[in-house]
Amino acid sequence: MPHHDTPLKFLMPGWFAIVMGLCGLSLAWHRATPLMGEMAGAGSLVLGVLAAVVALVLAGASLLRWQRHPKALAEDLNHPVRHVFVAAMPISLLLLATVATALAGPSLPARVLWLAGSIWQFTVTVWVLSRWLRPNIGAKDGTPFWPGITPALFIPVVGNVVPPLAGVTLGFPEWAAAQFGIGLFLWPVALTLLAVRVAVSGMWPERLLPTTFITVAPPAVIGLAVLQLGAPVLLAWVAWGIGLFFLAWSATVFKRAVSQAFSVPFWAMSFPLAAFSALTLRLSQDASGAFQAVAMILLALASVVIAALALATVKGLRDGSLLAPEPVAALNLAAAPGEPGAR
Repeated sequence: MPHHDTPLKFLMPGWFAIVMGLCGLSLAWHRATPLMGEMAGAGSLVLGVLAAVVALVLAGASLLRWQRHPKALAEDLNHPVRHVFVAAMPISLLLLATVATALAGPSLPARVLWLAGSIWQFTVTVWVLSRWLRPNIGAKDGTPFWPGITPALFIPVVGNVVPPLAGVTLGFPEWAAAQFGIGLFLWPVALTLLAVRVAVSGMWPERLLPTTFITVAPPAVIGLAVLQLGAPVLLAWVAWGIGLFFLAWSATVFKRAVSQAFSVPFWAMSFPLAAFSALTLRLSQDASGAFQAVAMILLALASVVIAALALATVKGLRDGSLLAPEPVAALNLAAAPGEPGAR
């Protein structure tokens, strides 16, 4: 496939899911240190550095895109589905701060990253949900509501439950807990909306099937967060069970998801798998040897998936199939028959 003349135009905020996946895997390998020793620590460090490098490259490229293609950014912000991926940017800051704290302890740079990510994430969440308050949404403005509800809606939710992972250690336990409460409240709301969306408009498009795995992320991160906040370990096990269900549920569409051409939404599988692996490894510290084996298998699975995604991304950048017009950008967002905005 030939390279597009203006590749930066197609650098959507969803690309920051790569940073999320790498950070998540770094944290998972860090959790494996009690079982694997220094090798796991070294792997965590390499992944953390790689995540930081990718974040810097994407940040610079995104600034250039904003300057050169402001209309493309405006289209992302107004798109019924793509707008929620903006939350991947502040989540990346929060996760980078978490990785830095896990590897090197509390520091001023980590606190700055965490504060910037936390405030930005709160702002993005308010902005995403304020779209629902538009007058006559789905009617006079012609914007169909339910087809725009996909598992990607969980991204802002995940962003609000991430802060305790580093916030407690960095000295911001109160605000970390408060923001965690926002995510805890929005999680069942997003689940309900997703269920209604399936009933009203059917499943999300095939090109977005990889985003189904995003449903694993909220319970996985919540399980890690409640432990950081000092909750009983049984609550983390509750979250682990919910995450296990959503992992099994998402796995039913895995074959269909990966049977199509690779695209950036495939990275939606990375962070949820890594986060669930991290939670499993954390719980395995006080569990039986059999559960520790399960934890190691999940870590290996997450590592293989993310390595495959990285290789596919490099290949896609080289052959021009990425940073090009993406089918997801041209979703048929027609409403269900009889719903305002149907066409």
